[in-house]
Amino acid sequence: MEIKITTEQMLKVLHILSWIIFIGLCIEAGGILFNTFFALTINPNGAKNFWEEIDLSNLYDFDKGYFFTEALLMSIVAILKAILFYLIVKILLDKKLNLKQPFNTEMKRFIFNMSYLALGIGLFSNWGVQNTKWLVEKGIKMPDIQYLKFGGADVWLFMGIILLVIAQIFKRGVEIQSENELTI
Repeated sequence: MEIKITTEQMLKVLHILSWIIFIGLCIEAGGILFNTFFALTINPNGAKNFWEEIDLSNLYDFDKGYFFTEALLMSIVAILKAILFYLIVKILLDKKLNLKQPFNTEMKRFIFNMSYLALGIGLFSNWGVQNTKWLVEKGIKMPDIQYLKFGGADVWLFMGIILLVIAQIFKRGVEIQSENELTI
């Protein structure tokens, strides 16, 4: 017995998974933002049990500005990831993914936006890693970069560059397709 999964079925599964990931990333971004605000304005003990039990109390005690910078970098990375999955959810929800004519301006714009977001995530994650290393060199006890959600900066940069190449291919495909439509 052979099980056949059609492209439409696979896109429905990916759409559901994208929604789940998008919601999780929105919760993470909101949690980081809320905990930053809470620790800076209401209760400094909030830095001890930061988002997902991360202990940033040593950083907070050392300097609130450094704490804010680290939390800001964490927030930017989380927000960019949420926006990335929002774009995926949106293109699948709006049904702008045309499998019969994939080289269109919507797909070109989508892939360019995805590549820019992936590059942004990679750059801000790398900045967060470098900032964390710098803080550790200053003698501040910091959690591992994986817990701060800065891990994988090189992978995000790699993905962004690959998507940028694919976006250029789609751009050329749109140009060729429009030339062919004009010839006919």
